[in-house]
Amino acid sequence: MSELDEVRSRRRFGLIAGMAVLPLAVDLATKQIALANFSPADPVSTLGGFLKFTLISNSGAAFSVGEDATWLFSAAKLIVITGMLWIARRVRVPLWGVVFGLLVGGAAGNLVDRVFRPPSPFQGAVIDWIQLPYWPVFNIADMAVVCGGALAMVAVFRGINLDGSLVSEKSAETGKPSGPEGKNADDGKGKGQGVN
Repeated sequence: MSELDEVRSRRRFGLIAGMAVLPLAVDLATKQIALANFSPADPVSTLGGFLKFTLISNSGAAFSVGEDATWLFSAAKLIVITGMLWIARRVRVPLWGVVFGLLVGGAAGNLVDRVFRPPSPFQGAVIDWIQLPYWPVFNIADMAVVCGGALAMVAVFRGINLDGSLVSEKSAETGKPSGPEGKNADDGKGKGQGVN
């Protein structure tokens, strides 16, 4: 690896790490503030009732689904974080660096709750405290995951690969049309030749 490649690699790692640590730190800090100041019985209402701060301990997933399988969610998050870090090594553009950083940081924020909070390791409940109308109570880690997912969709719709190349460029290199049309065209050729 050349010196320039090493510098770029360190920058990419720094971006991903920074974008992961920021939401993780904010999430952990705000959860401690929520534990000290809010309660499920007495939510704090603001913005005319549009935004409420109420403390919820969620041992399940979204909408409190699967409350008896907390250990399974803990294991799944650990596997997902490991997988994202493995794939993130291929990232060559800032947009994807931000995506992976937010996803890892958000997932790690809720994993910390599951591993270290009562009642026992890997059985802990996630602290949620932000409430909007018609939406389950959530936290900063959840916001990071949603923002990371939204940015990932932007990158996919714009055709930006992890290495910074465009999907259309990759298709031009292989000589095949991009997207499902290319696959269908190949399939059609194969079927046509078989019939003749």
